[in-house]
Order: sequence, then C-alpha cells, then structure tokens
Amino acid sequence: MVQIEWAPVTAKDSRSKTATDVASVARTTMFSTGPETDFTLTIPLEGLTPATRYRWSVIVGTKGSEGSPTEARVAAQGEFATLPDMKSHVPVTFAWSGDLGGQGHCRRGAAGYPIFDVMRAQQLDFFIFLGDTIYSDNPCPSPPNEPGADFRATTLAEYRTRHRYQRGAETLRRFLETTPVFAIWDDHEVRNDFSGPFDSQMPAGRQALREYWPIRLASDDPHRLYRTVRAGADLELFILDTRQYRSSNADQDGPAKTMLGATQLQWLLSGLTESTATWKVIVTTVPLSIPKGGKANVSGNDGWAGGAGIPGFERERQVIVDHILGQKVKNVVFLAGDVHYVQANTYDPNGDGIPDFHEFIAGPLSAAPGRLTPANVELRPTMLINDGGYMNFGLIRVTKSSFDVTVLDEVAATRFSHRLSAK
Repeated sequence: MVQIEWAPVTAKDSRSKTATDVASVARTTMFSTGPETDFTLTIPLEGLTPATRYRWSVIVGTKGSEGSPTEARVAAQGEFATLPDMKSHVPVTFAWSGDLGGQGHCRRGAAGYPIFDVMRAQQLDFFIFLGDTIYSDNPCPSPPNEPGADFRATTLAEYRTRHRYQRGAETLRRFLETTPVFAIWDDHEVRNDFSGPFDSQMPAGRQALREYWPIRLASDDPHRLYRTVRAGADLELFILDTRQYRSSNADQDGPAKTMLGATQLQWLLSGLTESTATWKVIVTTVPLSIPKGGKANVSGNDGWAGGAGIPGFERERQVIVDHILGQKVKNVVFLAGDVHYVQANTYDPNGDGIPDFHEFIAGPLSAAPGRLTPANVELRPTMLINDGGYMNFGLIRVTKSSFDVTVLDEVAATRFSHRLSAK
C-alpha cells in the first residue's frame, strides 16, 4: 500500500503529530500496487497552489482497518515547486537533454551518471527529458558498467528491467527528489529508428515508458504522449511525440507522409496560433535540418530533414513553417536532441534577412558522441555552433524580454551561450 503526503515547505515536517501541522498536510487515499505495473504507480496530486514549493513523502505499508497504512515507513522524500500561473510574468529556469546510457556509456559505479548532479545544482523549475531515456537495444557490458543491462530488450519485462537499471543510479534518484521532469520518448525506448504503427514492439515499450515516467492520461486517447506545459505568462511548451504516429521512414515524402499524424499536427498548429505566451517552445526529439540516418543499409532519414535522394519528412515540416510565417507567430524556438552533439541554428526560410525562428540541439547525457553534420540549406540556417565530443545539457532562463540558452558539460563548464530578445 502506498500513500503520498505533501505540504508547503513553510509548514513543518509532514510527519508531525501536532494538530496545527497536521492541518497543513494533504494526503492521498491509499493505493495498491503490484507486479501488473512492475510495482509502479501514477498518482495525481490535486489542489496545488501555483508558484509554491512543496515537501513530499511516500509512505508505504499495509492497509489498516481504518484505511491508514499500518507498519508504515517513509520510503522516499523530496521537494518540488509548482509552475507559476499563466498571468504571472516571472523568470522560469529549465533544462533539456536526452540520450542516457547509449553505446555502452551506462552506469559507472554507484553514482551512475555524474551529469545529473550538475543539473541538480542549477535549481531548475523543471527538466525536459528529450527521449532515449533508455537504450533498450544497446547492451551495457559489465565491466565497465554496473551489471544488470547486458541485453537487448524486446519484451515488456525486459523494457521494465532497463528502466529500473537507470533508476539504480544514485545521481538520477537525487535529481528526481527535487526536480519535476517532463519526459517524452524517442526511438531507443523501443528500438533504433522505429516508426510506431509498423513496430510490433511499440506497445510494450510504450507501457514501460508510461510506468516509469508518469504522464497524465488524456480522455480522448489513453496512449497520447504529446502535451502542452504552461509556465507563467511567458512560456508555453509544445512537447511532440515524433514516434507513435509517424509514417515509415522509407516512404517517399509527400502529402501522405507524416511525422506527427493529422490530429497532433492540427493540435500543434492551433496551439501556436492561440498561445498567449511570449515564447512558444516546440520540443521535438529529432532535429529540423540535420539529415539523420539514410545509410547504405537504412531506408529513409529518421528526422525531419531528407538527404541526397533519401526521403525525410520535409513536406510536413514545411506545413509547420508556413503556419509560423503565415500566422506571424513570434518568438518560436525549437528544442531537439538525438544526434549526440550540440548545434544551434537561426532560420530565415523566407529569405528576407530577418530570423523567423531558432533551433537549439543538446545531448547526450551519457552516450557516444555523434558525427558532426551541418544543417541542410532548405530553411536557410545560420549556424551558431556545431560542436561535440562531451556529455551535455541545455540550460534556459526565460523572461518576458529574453530567452537565454547555455550549454553545460558534465563538469559544469560552459560550452555555448546565446541570448534571444523577444519580438
């Protein structure tokens, strides 16, 4: 049995017995968990106040006769801060990155992944885990890695084991105690470069992802992963699912080929038009302009961009670009990952000499470096950085007037910084 307690940090410890303190503590009902969900639970917390820091405790035990846990103990504790409401102009600080445990760069020792301690020190309002939260199709040989993941996952039980393996890292557990996370998948939660509707392993990989990274269920689609996050008056995130609805990478580009699916695409276009936030941030696991994939033994590119005679998803990308230009949507920023290096581009697709939107690419958290590749020319990019060979994450501070981007490596050294001014 599991119960969650939480209270504002100004209140005393949530386990206090005084009447005054007990009144300030909120509690869920008791929940049961078992092997059918790998002993995981997603428990919504209701009635939270915006822009407030809370202390939380997870209480586990057996269910007593009056509904309270008996033989109860505190299994975990931490803090989190709720985001400001959409009328509040306050600074928001967050980070993004992805690609954890790839190509044999898995947990080394008890700490596991040192970069999470560096991110934790930034006092983030939240973190965007931009896909490849596991590398299910990459074994982690031991040594030099911690044992427990030296296999390729293909079943639900094996996907769950790979997620549990990541949680064995002490640095990741410390990070999760204090930092809210918005997670989305890319390909390695299932297998390399998968296209959802055509992959028999997708349902198992998706279930394990949802068990270990809680995402609120949508009433219209129990499998929906794409969503918006509003953080104050100045920031709205559009977190895309670039896997579940996509056409086969090998399909020739054209009106029938889609990365997002018709419903998600319309959701994005409408959301951009209707958003009142100063900054509209589109979170896409695969980059806009880097030709990715398309090797001799691979049919089609895995990202938005195509290559020489190799199809991408450029027709649908152009629909998004045309909407941004046609609707005069200002202050649009794309955040991406997947390629295992840092790249940033200013885009001027209509060629009028005025930047129309920007893209910043970060990662990996822990994986082999990627091969540096310049952006394709179709969107008329101006490259701000194209650099790699180190683990990294992007750090962003948003205000009404500015969007500051910094890339830090795993020893907290600054590798890149850039400021955008709001239009």
